[in-house]
Amino acid sequence: MSVHRGSGVRAAWIAMLAGTALAGCSHGGNIAPKTAAPSAPAMVQAISNDLQVGDVIDALNRGDEKTARKKLKAMLKRDPGDARAQTLMQSIEGDPKAMLGEQSFAYTLRPGDTFPDLAKRYLGDTDKFYALARYNGIDTPEAAKTGTAIRIPGTEPQAAPRPKRVDRPEPKPAPAQPRPEPKAEPAPAKPSADPARAARYRSAGLAALSQGKVDRAVALLTRAAALDPGNALIKRDLARAQRVRRAVRARQ
Repeated sequence: MSVHRGSGVRAAWIAMLAGTALAGCSHGGNIAPKTAAPSAPAMVQAISNDLQVGDVIDALNRGDEKTARKKLKAMLKRDPGDARAQTLMQSIEGDPKAMLGEQSFAYTLRPGDTFPDLAKRYLGDTDKFYALARYNGIDTPEAAKTGTAIRIPGTEPQAAPRPKRVDRPEPKPAPAQPRPEPKAEPAPAKPSADPARAARYRSAGLAALSQGKVDRAVALLTRAAALDPGNALIKRDLARAQRVRRAVRARQ
């Protein structure tokens, strides 16, 4: 079992920083449209916080409490109100049963299960994954194997009842009718290449990516790729934006 969240967040933010640098450039002499950019210090701080939390989660998943505790103390010294750092520190130092509750239900680890995923699914908070591992006497969450029996705090979710089956008389088949010959539909017209418009869409897409508007960036770069299908730079930018979107969705 392994944690993917820290590395996914790291890759997403690094790609966004690369997009920020590229957004100031243009392709074919076109200039990116003016857009309101977020505060640079605020963006850097947000990136720093996510990377540090990712490092703490990676350390705890390996069972390295010493490294995690050191990083968390530094985070809380800088910002005592950091809720995520507080939760992770409580997961190390607190009583997991007092934190998560006495009532629990049985669960067997399945292929692909990770403690962060289980914490998000059943506890509503990924950052409680280490408390969940300690709740079950597990020091190294990523080492837990498929088939391991654990307890999940709370009440086991009940499956929705199946609707009652109503037997109805089968309708009599209608007499077969001759099928009309299908008409051949014309193939959709391919959009004509327009490198100049493609460059404008690329610039707008890179600007959206630098602001964290990942879905809009993917849409704009997809349009740019359709208008200039042979442009390797646009293909590269679109692939990067798609990787960022996958990474951001993975941590939601």
